Amino acid sequence: MIESLSLPVLLLIFGLCVVVIWIAGIKLSKTADILSIHFGLGEALGGMLLLAIVTNLPEIAITVSASLQNNLELAIGNILGGIAIQTVVLVVLDVFGLGKKDPLTYRAASLILVLEGLLVIAVLTLVVLGNQLGTTDIVLGVSPVDVTIVLVWLAGLYMIGKARTDLPWHKLGALPNSQKEMRGHSKKKKYDLAIKKGTSIKTVILVFAVCSLFTLIAGVGLEESGSAIAKQIGMTGVIFGATILAAATALPEVSTGLASMKLKDYQMAVSDIFGGNAFLPVLFIVATVVSGKSVLPQAHKTDIYLTALAVLLTIIYIFGLIFRPRKQLLWMGIDSFLVVIVYLIGLLGLFAIS
Repeated sequence: MIESLSLPVLLLIFGLCVVVIWIAGIKLSKTADILSIHFGLGEALGGMLLLAIVTNLPEIAITVSASLQNNLELAIGNILGGIAIQTVVLVVLDVFGLGKKDPLTYRAASLILVLEGLLVIAVLTLVVLGNQLGTTDIVLGVSPVDVTIVLVWLAGLYMIGKARTDLPWHKLGALPNSQKEMRGHSKKKKYDLAIKKGTSIKTVILVFAVCSLFTLIAGVGLEESGSAIAKQIGMTGVIFGATILAAATALPEVSTGLASMKLKDYQMAVSDIFGGNAFLPVLFIVATVVSGKSVLPQAHKTDIYLTALAVLLTIIYIFGLIFRPRKQLLWMGIDSFLVVIVYLIGLLGLFAIS
């Protein structure tokens, strides 16, 4: 039915859904931080799980909606294209969060962030391996490849959580000129401000629930209108999902990242991006359950190309976190500048092979 609408109407619907996701994403991030502090989740495994799910609600909605309609091309493109474009969000945070003050990776440098970046690379490597295995059987409604990705992701989160307290490297103390307060202090400040204003936890839960619902509905709206727009303008589901749709669903990460940057919690800003990127491949198991098919082996060469691009962008930032270059180009760190160049060249390659 929606495909019968004119292009201007479809663009209006798509734009409205983007606005809803932006506004709801800001509220979701704030309430999720307050809830994680209230229930003692903080930087624990539960807190990381909550944040990963909350910031990726639009992608979850799109994956479920597309899988129900057997539009697996769009679902796969949004998942893998979303990782690349969410990494580019770090460029936005570098330019608009710090600007001429310092490069983002210089202020946020942390061995824990390096581990989080390596987790992103690990799950993306499993994506490539899973795709090359070809069609796999469904066992109890899931694919063994999808289950492996989930287990590696959970194990990675556990190890990163342990590293925050048990890794001997942290005894070396804070790096010079990095953020002065402990990572995650922005969550505590949001919680303290809510308590000071007299906001009850019931109100926070209600806002969280309502914003989650609006985000899910808007996510479905994005998928429906976006799919129709792609058909009318002659764009493939892979390209549309990896570019325009992925950019729209990355808005919650932009809002949460800028909020963390404003509170000078630079490590949390980078961690939110890496955490969301590591979570996205987990959605393949959702797509498999909903569609009843092993989704990952159906990924096209363009999807695997996007996966490799995301790995490359992540590696650039890992090097930035380790070497901490102080030099800037165009109000951003050298690593962010390289990410922009590599991503733009990567997009040209994507259009060429598609």
